[in-house]
Amino acid sequence: MSPSTFADVLAAGANRESVFAIAPKAAATLTYAQLARTTADLDATFDAWGIERGAVVAYMLPNGLAALQLFLATMGCGRIVLPFNLLSQDSQLEYVIGHARPRVVFANDEHAPRLEAAAARAGVSSRIELCENDAVASLHHGSWRTPARVSPGDAALLMYTSGTTGVPKGVLLTHANMLHAARAVVAHQSLSAHDRVLSSLPLYHINGQCIATVSSLVGGGSIVLPEKFSTSQWWSLVEQHRPTWLNLVPTIVAYLLNGPPLTPGQREAARGIRYARSASAPLPPDHQHAFETRFGIPIVEAMGLTECASVAFCNPMPPARRRTGSAGKPLGVEARVVDASGTTLVDNERGEIQVRGPNVMHAYHRPGASTSPAVSSDGWLATGDLGYRDGDGFYFITGRLKELIIKGGENIAPREIDEALLRHPDVLEAAAVGVPDREYGQQILACVVRKPGATLDEVQLLAHALRELGRYKAPKYLRFVDELPKGPSGKVQRLKLAEAFDVDSAARDVVK
Repeated sequence: MSPSTFADVLAAGANRESVFAIAPKAAATLTYAQLARTTADLDATFDAWGIERGAVVAYMLPNGLAALQLFLATMGCGRIVLPFNLLSQDSQLEYVIGHARPRVVFANDEHAPRLEAAAARAGVSSRIELCENDAVASLHHGSWRTPARVSPGDAALLMYTSGTTGVPKGVLLTHANMLHAARAVVAHQSLSAHDRVLSSLPLYHINGQCIATVSSLVGGGSIVLPEKFSTSQWWSLVEQHRPTWLNLVPTIVAYLLNGPPLTPGQREAARGIRYARSASAPLPPDHQHAFETRFGIPIVEAMGLTECASVAFCNPMPPARRRTGSAGKPLGVEARVVDASGTTLVDNERGEIQVRGPNVMHAYHRPGASTSPAVSSDGWLATGDLGYRDGDGFYFITGRLKELIIKGGENIAPREIDEALLRHPDVLEAAAVGVPDREYGQQILACVVRKPGATLDEVQLLAHALRELGRYKAPKYLRFVDELPKGPSGKVQRLKLAEAFDVDSAARDVVK
């Protein structure tokens, strides 16, 4: 019988001395048995502090053994874990603390003062515990004991959405939600104790949590967890720790393609990688082809949401045929495409994608009057993603419902413009967004990051855009920027581009 809660999963590893996690910066490791003992220690500590089961416990830490242990052990001893985004502004911290009301927050010296101030402004008396990045402080260190019974339907993880279109919403995932998602990934990717993932995605983002961490735990494998992504160190980590798969996002793919060539030792180590998984944002097909050609590692593109524990779609594993540019087929869920009235559409008709399954959350945490229901009465989650299903059952994402550009009454998917600009050899990253226009309702702004050393100018890029897109879809405004605003997963936050753009002052920059 499969473990039904994190308490069961962690208890099963209580006598395993094999390595579960490697923290390269600290040159430290964590075994399955140590993780189980941490769970028991944390349970005893929370009991001593009067923090009951079902209470919210938070942390604000970079990737490391402390964040990893707090993430898993808090759920394992029946409390709800809340990871704080390190990129949060003070106002966001104040809102989340006031909304979630965590009983205790673990943080290092860098983040503790901000949390204390945010809690004071929110009127919340959260206990702030100082913690080193690779050690959990203030624990009762003892032998393994099984924590009090936890039920599959109990809440395990509380995550707040980025809030780019309003206040952040608290997504509550249960033990059953998360373990169903993990088992789907383990089965699909044939993960075992022999597998090791290299993942630099943060432990305050659902992809780094559920795909890399929980799936490795359920599959019995291990994880290499750098504090953050580094182009210059990535392949050295591959050579040193010999992962069998990589957990990526499109931004990492782009930067690796523009990184230094591999050494002979690094290339030999890369041959042991079965595949790379890319998710959190659509991967440009040109980048996928270039990555596979250069490094000899097949990329399996996938797609998920926080509301379904990061698991919704995935392409078949090699050597089965993958569909470039597609999010894949449903994984662990049912899926459909609907129009604005909720009518299910047929193949190749475009609408909003919806999913339903055991990993889909039931409701938001403490929803307010402005929080519209995301899950229908019959269990369908409205993803907010626009797309279609082809005749072979592959799903394609064409844009976000709230990011759709409507120019003169015509719907234009920003991703189509992104991919056209990325086909220029001097473009590293590109993101299009709609901005207000008196004549058309919206016009197209494209922000572009050039490759290092490139001298590409607006006239050259516009000529390329006109060839690829035609005049109607070519951007009216072009901006060269040093970097694009991104969330923790690497997904571009398009609406921030629009917010920072002043159309009236841009008249002199209009590309004719």
